[in-house]
Amino acid sequence: MPTLIGYHEVDDSEHWLASPKREEIFGPLGITHRTFLDPENPHRAAVLAEVPDMAAFQAMMESQEGAEAMRYDGVRAGTFVLLLEA
Repeated sequence: MPTLIGYHEVDDSEHWLASPKREEIFGPLGITHRTFLDPENPHRAAVLAEVPDMAAFQAMMESQEGAEAMRYDGVRAGTFVLLLEA
């Protein structure tokens, strides 16, 4: 199962942490995840995820639902970087 890190900036870290959107879109895909914040800059955030189906994950990330979830969470889309475990 691939492990990935999604790193990005957020507008409001408290809102981002409390958001139900990650579970709403990851849960049905069987994705488990943990969240992280930069202790020196709370606008920097990351998600560590175990992804059982990368094709389904990529389709969700490219979908309107994925884009809306990122907007709702206050993710600054232009800062998003996806890292895959090597």
